Amino acid sequence: MNRPDHYREAERLLEEAQSHKEPGSSALWCLEPAKLHAALAQVATTALNSDGRGWTEVAGRQFSSMNLAPRK
Repeated sequence: MNRPDHYREAERLLEEAQSHKEPGSSALWCLEPAKLHAALAQVATTALNSDGRGWTEVAGRQFSSMNLAPRK
């Protein structure tokens, strides 16, 4: 999954949680993975916008010297 996929899944799960008439275990079940997907989208964005090699590798990009070019 990439950043947009995590964000879309979080939104889908939030909509599913809202569709339940009664706030109960079904609605709560949707909220927990929604929070996780939202956090993963945020972490992926941070990692891909980082100048560091460690974040770049964690984000799944192939490391190259181009990734360390100073930002202007």
